[in-house]
Amino acid sequence: MSVGVLRYGVVGVGMMGCEHIRNLVAIEGCEVAAIADPHQPSRQNALQLAPSVSEYLDHREMLRKEHLDVVVIATPNFHHRQAIADALEHDVHVFVEKPLCITADECREVIEVERRASQQDRVVWVGLEYRFMAPTARLIAEVKKGSCGKVQMISIREHRFPFLNKVDNWNRFNRFTGGTLVEKCCHFFDLMILLAQARPKTVYASGAQSVNHLDERYGGAKPDILDNAYVTVEFDTGVRAMLDLSMFAEGGKNEQEICVVGDQGKIEALMPESLVRIGRRDKGRKGVEEVKVEQSSSTVVGMHFGASYIEHLEMQKAIREKSPSLVTLQDGLMSVAIGQAAHLSIAESRTVDFGEIEG
Repeated sequence: MSVGVLRYGVVGVGMMGCEHIRNLVAIEGCEVAAIADPHQPSRQNALQLAPSVSEYLDHREMLRKEHLDVVVIATPNFHHRQAIADALEHDVHVFVEKPLCITADECREVIEVERRASQQDRVVWVGLEYRFMAPTARLIAEVKKGSCGKVQMISIREHRFPFLNKVDNWNRFNRFTGGTLVEKCCHFFDLMILLAQARPKTVYASGAQSVNHLDERYGGAKPDILDNAYVTVEFDTGVRAMLDLSMFAEGGKNEQEICVVGDQGKIEALMPESLVRIGRRDKGRKGVEEVKVEQSSSTVVGMHFGASYIEHLEMQKAIREKSPSLVTLQDGLMSVAIGQAAHLSIAESRTVDFGEIEG
């Protein structure tokens, strides 16, 4: 595998595929060489960002014909499993957008494919970019250095806009996405595990489709994607975490609020205000430190506050240094498994033992 100029192929050039291209063309030492997508308008949008790329309708043809170093997979969720398996047959590093797959079983299949392929120094990276948002990264760093003491409680609130329109509206249906708590919330479940540094034990959730997409029909089918939920995760160390999701809450100042409470203090990250608040019990309310946290001025901001740009830099560093991925297939599996457990909890109105899903 090359460690000079990294040649990229992008599979799926819809909204997120173009987001990745926008970041990659701004990074020195890499080149977007080829794209693959059967949807002509999407390819046309990608060509506006990278006019000299080779175009393919089928990613397998691109993999056969192009000499690539890295493949980015940004297809609709239900195509991830096959696209990853196809890429792993070749001598390339692989970046796959979240969620890794739409079920934990599919994630395990991909992990087994990668194990069998056994390419030395191959980097396989899952695009859980919320880790790399500036306020979130600062919060993670503060937790690691003990600013709040021993972590006891984690709460995450995402109050946001509805799902955007995608090609063929695939993101309106659970069977194509894995469900909202997999498609959207795998980001937050990944953060919960990262902050708790523990194994999930039980998952309990309540959720519904209450407001969004109720009057929409696609080929006669009604969307079944959830637009609000509460999810509680208990870890085997006693740490508890909660997600509060609403996708009809545009009228708020912050889209995401992450709070970690330990036995000695509390840390909060607010986005898009890009604020981090650090408080200690012994200093009380008046001692809370509020810090404005931004990415460096060289960062391509994009749709995720510069996080996608940062994760590509980190992946390229891992490739060049032959070091492990910071966001592994196992991380992808765990984030999907919590989401799947939450959907099962809602469907059956019960607490789900995480072992039922984790396998």
